[in-house]
Amino acid sequence: MLKRNNVVWRLLRRNVSVSQIVGYALANLVGLSIVLTAIQFYNDINQVWEEEDSFFSKDYLIISKRVSGVNTLFGNTAFSERDIEDIKSQPWTRKVGKFTAAAFDVRASINLGGHGVSSALFLESIPDDFFDIKPDDWGFTPGQREVPIILSKDYLALYNFGFATTRGLPQLSESTIGKVPLKLYLSRASDNATEVYAARIVGFSSRMNTIAVPQDFLEWANDRYATDKNKMPSRLIIEVNSPGNPDITSYLEQNNYEVAGDKVDNGKASYFLSIITAVVVSVGIIICILAFFILMLSIYLLLQKNKEKLHDLMLLGYSPSQVARYYYQLVGLVNVGVLAFAIIILLVATMLWRAPLDELGVEGASLLPSIIIGVVIVGIITIGNFVAITRNVKNNFYGK
Repeated sequence: MLKRNNVVWRLLRRNVSVSQIVGYALANLVGLSIVLTAIQFYNDINQVWEEEDSFFSKDYLIISKRVSGVNTLFGNTAFSERDIEDIKSQPWTRKVGKFTAAAFDVRASINLGGHGVSSALFLESIPDDFFDIKPDDWGFTPGQREVPIILSKDYLALYNFGFATTRGLPQLSESTIGKVPLKLYLSRASDNATEVYAARIVGFSSRMNTIAVPQDFLEWANDRYATDKNKMPSRLIIEVNSPGNPDITSYLEQNNYEVAGDKVDNGKASYFLSIITAVVVSVGIIICILAFFILMLSIYLLLQKNKEKLHDLMLLGYSPSQVARYYYQLVGLVNVGVLAFAIIILLVATMLWRAPLDELGVEGASLLPSIIIGVVIVGIITIGNFVAITRNVKNNFYGK
């Protein structure tokens, strides 16, 4: 039986065009390599955005209304519920968080090496899921006498290099300042009553340019000490699904909103990269599709040349599926080879950009998702090849 099959294969392969098969393999290899390399490059660069200390800002914008003479005079810098609902309805918005500000007087004091420092302070809070850090001891329950604080990293740098060096105070690291005791003096305007709470810095945020306390604490404190208990927020934090989208910039400009820092400009890098990646992947897919049609044309011409032989094989008792099996093996072997070489090219290309990422302290993404995508693409192409081969063999087998 094996000898019989070998005779049939030798009969069918006489008209196989090696140059056409090689052309298909090369075209498919180029297209698949472009797709896998572009996807892996995007995933690796995406790791940079996911780093909390990254020089890119991935998903969050902190906005406020632009301050002008008119706004300042009439106090219109707060966001109304209508403003917030409009922002939530934008297609690029995932979710919106409100900055809750302390609506009462706050003073803080600290003692460093015999030097006492006291200052008026502002406190804010946002929902916990918007923070870039989650300290273990974050939270507050009424009756608790110590308040945890998350501080902006910029404030620590300002203290160390702007204040401490000029006042003869010790410079502090993040771990050291967490051990320094603070006192908060909370005052009620209605009767000038003041209460003292201990406080401790439990973390530093790269995302928030503020002095943050737990949302539960500030809601409780505003209810206890504030005279205006329904004050609307003057800042919002927005989680966006397409950083750098030009629609975001256009919307902010139309509504006279400002973004803290250069978040919008930094986000454009990720947006443009995603567009470039989509274009490159599309080009690769188009090449793969063209390669697919090249192979289909080659097989169609091959079957036309073997039309009489296929009819003779039918008379000898062979079925279309038995004949098509030989073409399945040929195409399957070529596609597996293309996938293997594409993965090798992916590995080599990845090594070229991983070195600069390592210097930035960023670990690249796993190669497994890209390889799985390659397997899926080759699987789809192979199934399409098999379906087309089966149809062409049947049409030629019965002389249709």
